[in-house]
Amino acid sequence: MSEVRIEKGGKLQLPSNVLKLMGDQPLRLSSCSVQHLLLESATNADKVLMTGLVGDIGIVDLLSFFNMFRKSGLLQFTLPGGSKELYFQNGEIVYATSTFLEEEIGEILYKLGKFDRDILQGARQFANGEIPLGKILADQGIITSQDLWAATKNQVETITYNLFAFHEGSYVYTNVKLDEDKIVRLSMTTQNLIMEGLRRVDERALYIQQVKSLDAMPVATGKMPNDLDSISQRMVALVHSGVGDVSELLRRSGSGEFDALRLLSQLVERGVVTMEDAPTVAVEGVLGEVVKIFNGVLVAMHGVVSAKNPRFREEISRFLRDLPQPFSYVFRQTVLKEDGSIDGGRILANLAGLEEGDKLRLLSEALSELVYMECIAARRELGAADSAELIKRVQDVSQRVRDLIGNRDE
Repeated sequence: MSEVRIEKGGKLQLPSNVLKLMGDQPLRLSSCSVQHLLLESATNADKVLMTGLVGDIGIVDLLSFFNMFRKSGLLQFTLPGGSKELYFQNGEIVYATSTFLEEEIGEILYKLGKFDRDILQGARQFANGEIPLGKILADQGIITSQDLWAATKNQVETITYNLFAFHEGSYVYTNVKLDEDKIVRLSMTTQNLIMEGLRRVDERALYIQQVKSLDAMPVATGKMPNDLDSISQRMVALVHSGVGDVSELLRRSGSGEFDALRLLSQLVERGVVTMEDAPTVAVEGVLGEVVKIFNGVLVAMHGVVSAKNPRFREEISRFLRDLPQPFSYVFRQTVLKEDGSIDGGRILANLAGLEEGDKLRLLSEALSELVYMECIAARRELGAADSAELIKRVQDVSQRVRDLIGNRDE
């Protein structure tokens, strides 16, 4: 957390990220002691009842507290890469929202195999913030009302399950009253959600070890046991048909990512399916040129800065994970290579389904953000004088990319 000081006369200078979040709204002093100062919005009637840091108190303990004491209200999490909201009614989770793109209702329906990416992107063009995306899809007959209800339920559970993977962030609990129309009647209690979430975190890591990665390619061995269930049989048939990588196989199975991942790992363990490394994807055209230009400066930056700071690559990888949306989605499952470059194929897979212009814009903005952060690190490690040449190269790179995009738009 950033350190702030109360200056003479009582003036409090807040960090720029806090100012951006709070704007110029009036604040009220809610509580204070020699150890803390709690300011909250004076225009919001919803009282802050509890706040703290994730890690000081674990997610399990926090949710168990709300469940045990039958709390009602809104529990908001600010996390690396995005935010989540859990709505409680008498200690039970009844609704949830998230800014993580993979937990958006359209992405949930896509991962359940209800439609292809191009249909989802088409529906998003009609979304204007007033009509929910799910309703647009249902009104167009792309999904049924039953599909939407099941996906909404799946969404709330997924948002909750994925919460257990976080060990950093902050939370705030307010006495918000939930609109009755938004309440989702889940089949599991909060305690069951906690137990299931913990199980999934542990088991998913084991399943990923078995299948190598979501980018790996499943290959059928020709072995077909007689005791496979219908979903496993369908997965084997999809592998035989050349469905693609693990992500696409899980999606096409129609049973949800976690359950399908479990079944696939069992198929691998039984020798029905074997896994091959994902082929290297060449990024061509203007997108490939943008990746190539940025990778040049990333490699140069890594070579110089890592000599001063051997943990530089680890620091940058952590930065990629903590980026806000939409950049965190652009870099999803992306890590820096040994030379400091990024895998353009992985990023392009994350951008699949977007219009070419949107891909180019997001790609250049995300890579600019990465390079900007590395410039800050370079200045810190090398000093202003020794880092000047590297930063000048970054400026040249930014100009080359602007010229490339500008020429394309002409």
